[in-house]
Amino acid sequence: MLKNDKYEVIVGLEIHSQLLTKSKAFCSDQVAFGEPANTLVSPISLGHPGTLPVHNKEAVNMAIMLGLACACDITEYNTYDRKNYFYADLPKGYQITQLGTPICLNGKVEITLPGGQTKIINLTRIHMEEDTGKGLHDLDIENTLMDYNRAGTPLVEIVTEPDFRSGDEAYAFLSEIRKLVRYLGVCDGNMEEGSLRCDANVSIRPIGTTAFGTKVEVKNMNSMTNVKKAIEYEFERQCKMADAGEEIHSETRNFDALQGTTFSMRSKELVNDYRFFPEPDLPPLIVSQEWISNVKSAMPALPKELYNKFNTEMGLGDYDASILTESRDIAEYFLAICEHTQNYKAAANWTMGAVKNWVNSNASHIHVFPIAAATIAELVSSIDEGVINFSIAEQQVFPALLINPSQKVSEIIANQNLALMDDDDALQTWVNEVLAEFPDKVAEYRAGKSNLMGLFIGQVKKKSSGKADPKKTNDLLTKSLA
Repeated sequence: MLKNDKYEVIVGLEIHSQLLTKSKAFCSDQVAFGEPANTLVSPISLGHPGTLPVHNKEAVNMAIMLGLACACDITEYNTYDRKNYFYADLPKGYQITQLGTPICLNGKVEITLPGGQTKIINLTRIHMEEDTGKGLHDLDIENTLMDYNRAGTPLVEIVTEPDFRSGDEAYAFLSEIRKLVRYLGVCDGNMEEGSLRCDANVSIRPIGTTAFGTKVEVKNMNSMTNVKKAIEYEFERQCKMADAGEEIHSETRNFDALQGTTFSMRSKELVNDYRFFPEPDLPPLIVSQEWISNVKSAMPALPKELYNKFNTEMGLGDYDASILTESRDIAEYFLAICEHTQNYKAAANWTMGAVKNWVNSNASHIHVFPIAAATIAELVSSIDEGVINFSIAEQQVFPALLINPSQKVSEIIANQNLALMDDDDALQTWVNEVLAEFPDKVAEYRAGKSNLMGLFIGQVKKKSSGKADPKKTNDLLTKSLA
């Protein structure tokens, strides 16, 4: 948590998101992670003379989708630019990007902070560009090795306004963006693999002033936690420098995750350092209103929309709605259960409980969870109708379904004789036996110790091998103890 009586931190984020297209931004090379080095390349992605780029329509669709989800204005007339710099990870010697006409302008994202407060983070732009290759520094002690498989992978860069005032806010924003890109299916959001990368522009200013200070860019952060830590460290570093009368220089710094510190890489580049000029080999891209409408009609429900649906229309609490919307796949599985039952709370409990526990314990995915949503709804109905109780459903029927998912719940209940007892005479016999075995507890109950009812119900349940109907048991005990 950032605390300082003299200064406040000002942060803007730049988030690079690799798009989940099958091919690269401007050529047909395959996009994949973890393939042998330099096997997903071609003369185009390697920048051979005479090769020409072409637009990737699916990458444009994904950029539009993300822009619509963030309430951006979509640019109709799109051009591309060459961003020139000499480094081994850029085989062409320049990167194709959008400087003057980003495909998405403005926009906003609402975040929820740890205390439950919400805040709007404004976006400056979202633009399309291509990724660079990757330098490998730890495989050869004398040389840096280059893998160009990533070169040319389509990216969008999300640039925010300097609206963040703490590392917690940046963490919450990144969480929301990762959830959003996963919901939309435009990026897998794996920061550890580099498909979602974040740079933070950090500066400080005296509290109560409005002018921005000199910003420092921090790179090389491969987790949301590291982004938060880097901002907090950089704030403290710059505060100490300001108190000591030292000048804060505009520079690019790297984050050392092991030490939790930043260190200088180079002085900060300016726009003119990159010698931008229009990309001559790509014609302007015209995004029509019809195109935008088609993309919008294909978009899934967004996390905030589903949260409001679960919370207001379906009567679930904030906690349930939040957990269910963490993942689009989990949300869709829950909704599939609700197509067969109106007991939304029970459907939520099964989704967040037994279903998610199976997914997590098997390090698996909801797509391969063996039990159909309709079968979970049948479990819910069996409990609601008093055929079985939750304990039997969870401990006996659910495990049996995992072994044989094609079985019906009713078949398992019948084959294993799991149905609750509804024979009043048998239940009364067990009730009488329990009360006879615990005369002292009966006396205590009748003297006002009403919490002993749980003991009696538990003993009847034990005698019935768990098949005594809890409601009927409670009714018979209440009458017998009167």
